Amino acid sequence: MQESTDQHGTSYTPMVKNGLKGLERTLAAVLLVVQISTPLPIIDWGYSVPPAKAVLYSPDTKVPRTGELALRRAIPANSNMKTIQESLEELSYLLRIPQRKPYGTMEGNVKKALKVALDEKESILASIPADSKEKGSLLYASLIDGKGGLRSLLDCIKEKDADRVSVGLASSLDTVAELELLQAPGISFLLPQQYSQYPRLNGRGTVEFTIEKGEGSTFTPQAGGEAKNTATIQVVIDGYSAPLTAGNFAKLVMDGTYDGTKLNCTTQAVLSDNKLDANKGYSVPLELMPSGQFEPLYKTTLSVQDGELPVLPLSVYGAVVMAHSDSSEEYSSPNQFFFYLYDKRNAGLGGLSFDEGQFSVFGEKEEREGGLWAGIWESRAWRWSRWSWRRVTGGQGRLGSIVGDRRNLGSVVGREMVAGQVVVDFGGWD
Repeated sequence: MQESTDQHGTSYTPMVKNGLKGLERTLAAVLLVVQISTPLPIIDWGYSVPPAKAVLYSPDTKVPRTGELALRRAIPANSNMKTIQESLEELSYLLRIPQRKPYGTMEGNVKKALKVALDEKESILASIPADSKEKGSLLYASLIDGKGGLRSLLDCIKEKDADRVSVGLASSLDTVAELELLQAPGISFLLPQQYSQYPRLNGRGTVEFTIEKGEGSTFTPQAGGEAKNTATIQVVIDGYSAPLTAGNFAKLVMDGTYDGTKLNCTTQAVLSDNKLDANKGYSVPLELMPSGQFEPLYKTTLSVQDGELPVLPLSVYGAVVMAHSDSSEEYSSPNQFFFYLYDKRNAGLGGLSFDEGQFSVFGEKEEREGGLWAGIWESRAWRWSRWSWRRVTGGQGRLGSIVGDRRNLGSVVGREMVAGQVVVDFGGWD
């Protein structure tokens, strides 16, 4: 650059050079900061950054965080009902947004669900077996115009009342789940022939059992109330996603295998005693249903880092899981199971357990008695106590009455056990 001077003979070329160098340094610093903070390169350097494989723990992550949500997603129902379900479940994430909630988006989701329900009424009801048509029609009417139905939910959204929206949403989703259960009376796939000798649960069942503390002290619900000598826990076992594992557990329950069995508490799980007779129960192959797949995988784990996630995740507080066999991790224990006490503080980057996809999850606990469940497992004074199973009870809609016998929790006659809408087909077991 040719040196220039002003009218007084002062040279300003060095000042220009210094200014340009300062500007270059500033631009370089800005580009460096932007380059570090952005997940993609600004300039094409001849390579691309691979997408992150970890599932981030955020409200937008579509991983079930509750047993209720996981069980609902496991139902193999009519595709129109699944569309309604997905539209409504999106509201759960939108409600988590603080301050100015996107009520417009919520309204659009519910209107979409309502349109599908109205336009596809014939298809929805046609998917329900004949003997459940009447109940299905009542549930459908409740979903549209009931107190906790879709039209009522729209009114709550228009009033911008987040609490009422939350209550209405829960009611609508409960009705959706009931309709879906009517549409799916059994599993929708054929089990591999080599596993035909195992017991299997052809659908879904509920097991209720009573426990007492080993030292004879009482339980006190966290929500308050009278102390009790015993506590009742209800567990939903799912044959849609784990028919062999749930079937083996159902047979053990019916045989009274767990009566009087002790439970041991650790910081991450509540385990049944591993001193039971190894000949009680079947060593069922590891059974995992990947999300989005039609049938379970056997004797293989899931690669969570590659995006494989199970329909029933381990990373839910109170997940009911079969322990591994002592001889091979490709098989589950014949009879030892545990409740997983999920804690995201001890989880990986995605908020998922480090053991996610490694165990056969076959059920979820249900919250009962005003938070008594949490009081049972979380009280530090009881953390290392031992627990005794006293009795497994049957009843309407649970694993109870038996075809040809009708005795609750008695011997099985033939190959089927029926309780309400639940059918347990024990296959080759007599």
